Amino acid sequence: MQLVKRIEIFANYVELGKILEALDKAGVPGHTVIKDVAGKGSRGSLGDDLAMTMLDNVYIIAFFPPEKLPLVEVNVRQILNKFGGTGFISDAMELEITKCVG
Repeated sequence: MQLVKRIEIFANYVELGKILEALDKAGVPGHTVIKDVAGKGSRGSLGDDLAMTMLDNVYIIAFFPPEKLPLVEVNVRQILNKFGGTGFISDAMELEITKCVG
């Protein structure tokens, strides 16, 4: 197993492109985006009652090498501070698997 960092971001759909670009510039190798998320946290509710897709919320999760942390943090923080949203960074372990070619 290999130590990696995990970033989880909740933001408005409109900011998705900016966030993904920031992750890419920081050297994050990939990501997953889940659209139309709803919930409630310490900063209030992320509603699912909005009719327009452009106002939907997204959940972004990505894993990256620990040495990329300073750049990821700076890049993502700038966007969240300017446009809103919230982010979490934590430790994770990547399972080493053998890829089967079939």
